[in-house]
This record gives sequence, C-alpha cells and structure tokens, in this order.
Amino acid sequence: MANTVEEIKRPINEEMKLFEQKFYESMQSKVPLLDKVTRFIVTTKGKQMRPMFVFLCAKLTGEVNEKTYRGASMIELIHTATLVHDDVVDESFKRRNFFSINALWKNKIAVLVGDFLLSKAVLLSTDHKDYDLLSVISRTIREMSEGELLQLEKARKLDITEDVYYEIIRQKTATLIAACCEIGAVSNGVDDNLAKKMMDFGTYTGMAFQIKDDLFDYLSSNVIGKPVGIDIKEQKMTLPLIHTLKTANETDRKYYFNTIKRYNNDQKRVKELIAFVKSSGGLDYAIGVMKDFQQKAKDILNEFPDSEVRRSLHTMLDYVIERKF
Repeated sequence: MANTVEEIKRPINEEMKLFEQKFYESMQSKVPLLDKVTRFIVTTKGKQMRPMFVFLCAKLTGEVNEKTYRGASMIELIHTATLVHDDVVDESFKRRNFFSINALWKNKIAVLVGDFLLSKAVLLSTDHKDYDLLSVISRTIREMSEGELLQLEKARKLDITEDVYYEIIRQKTATLIAACCEIGAVSNGVDDNLAKKMMDFGTYTGMAFQIKDDLFDYLSSNVIGKPVGIDIKEQKMTLPLIHTLKTANETDRKYYFNTIKRYNNDQKRVKELIAFVKSSGGLDYAIGVMKDFQQKAKDILNEFPDSEVRRSLHTMLDYVIERKF
C-alpha cells in the first residue's frame, strides 16, 4: 500500500515537498507552547491524502500556483483542527499510534490549539483576499459540524435510515474531500461548472471512503487498529447494519436492535450480530453502494483527457476502496 501512495504522489512529488514547509510556516506562532504543539503535529502527520487531492485536482484543471498551496494549507489546518477537537470529544488518547494532543497537554490546551488552527485557516485566506477559498472553507466547517451533531442526535434514538446515514457521511467525511477537489480547481480560477464537477468528484470519493471505513468494523482481518465490532459497541449505525435491520423479519429485528441498545458490550451478542449482518447480505450491499460511488467518481474523471495526473486520481480511487487500513 505504501507503494501505491508513492505512485499516486509521483506527478506532485515536488509540490508535496514544498507544501510540507509551507504548511509548517502557516501554523507558526509567537507562543512557545503553541509552537511546541504544532511541531508535534507536523512530526506525527498521516499520509496527507487531502493535500494530494488539492494538488492533483489543480493539475487536472490547470496548474499548481501559490493560491493552490494556500488552499492545501487551509484544508490541512481545518482537518488537523477537527482531529484535535474529535480526540477531546471522544476522550481518545491515541492518534495514529502516537499520543493525542489532549493526552499530552490536556483538554483545555487541545481545544484552544484546535481553535487556533481554525483561525489560521481563515486568516490565510483573508490575508491574501482569497475570498472564493474562504467561501469553500466556511461551508465545509459548517457542514462537518452539522454532520457530527446530526449523528449524535440520531445515535441517541438509533433511528438512522439509509438516507440519513448518507447525509451524515456526506457532511462528516465527504465534504472535506469535496472541498480539497473544489479548491484545487478554484485556485486556477475555473468556471463554476468545472468547480462543481470537481466538488462532486470529491463527494463521491469521500462517500466511498467512509463506507470502506465502516466495513472495517465487520472484518476479522481488521488491521486498521480498531477492534472488530467497535462501532456496534459505540452504537454507531452504519450502512451494513442499517440495511440488515431494514430487511430482517420482525423477530430478528427486535432481537438485534436490543443487542445494539442494551447488550452492545456483550461480546457474544456483538459477534452474533456481526455474523448475522454478514449472512444477511449487509456487507455485500454496502460494498455494492461503495463501488457505485467509486464508479460515479471515475465517470467524472473520464471526462478529462488521459494524463499522468488523471491516472494518479484513478489509482487514488482504487486505493480508497482497496486499502487495508
């Protein structure tokens, strides 16, 4: 898989190297504690898939310029801020096998660091009068917050339908990938139609990405680092489960609904539910939907002439649904 990421990066290798430096500069502050935390963030970063989307979509629709770098930094600042805040909300002390910021510096500092990163993203656009980028970023932050709150509201009642599930994952996950692709295009001053097309490409990709994440919960060969069945234990209604309960008979539905509601910490009942989802075709259904979203994204890509960048984005789409973590 590491080779795949290198393959995807090939047309934007130089840009990604320069981006690391620019991203670090975009986070700097006069407060020593903040600098210590942001240095830690830079050294524990992940694969940086989101900036890769920004640069690839910029090259697909034109070229990478200074505005593209600012857009990529804004995306990464927002993404990092939401991860920092998520770890506080989830009381999570690990992130990518490193201690999280709230584990090392406590919740209050983590929340303030998240706020600082969000303000830096906004300032980066206003300082350069990139109001079109600011518009994309503001909408993205709003949608991500709404998606999280919608999920929390629905989780209390466990009344998530398939349509509500799609809306939650579109807002929570797909909207940020959509913003990457739209910003890549907008940084080239493209017309609204092309910007919307790239946004749709990112949305479909993000939907497929999140469904893949939800499938990990049912795979015994789970190498993502989260225990199998953790979503059920946390009473998260994901697509395989929603479809299974919708198509089950009344007796089964009541029994398994009860497992999620009252026996979600009973290992035997959780295992039984996972087996039922598999045997009822819940996984196959979710895989089918994921592949449909992937195909919609590929259809948009195929409207562009063949190039190394387009091939990279195709590889990225395959990676999204074939990844093992």
